[in-house]
Amino acid sequence: MIELLLAERCTGCNRCVAVCPSNVFDAVRDAPPVIARAKDCQTCFMCELYCQADALFVHPNAEQRVPTEPAAVLAADLLGQYRRESGWDEWAGHYPNEHWMMEQVFRRALAARQ
Repeated sequence: MIELLLAERCTGCNRCVAVCPSNVFDAVRDAPPVIARAKDCQTCFMCELYCQADALFVHPNAEQRVPTEPAAVLAADLLGQYRRESGWDEWAGHYPNEHWMMEQVFRRALAARQ
């Protein structure tokens, strides 16, 4: 579930607002978005994937919020971890996890069937 949005890292691009399927964030004019409906978070990690500033932290617990200290998340290098390990954007080719690239997976499966 979404736990943190670090305003000091946020660029205000509002990608998290646009990609969230649960409408968890509210855009704020001339300021970082706010986590307005955390309990609606589906823990899909879309906001983390699209946040190029690594300003968001989604805890993998999808059932309930887990109080999270920003200093602990920073110290553990958790910001951007999902993006890195998914090989998203600038991390493409660095990690073997490509589960998000379903179009390519389906193409390979189709080719294997033929």
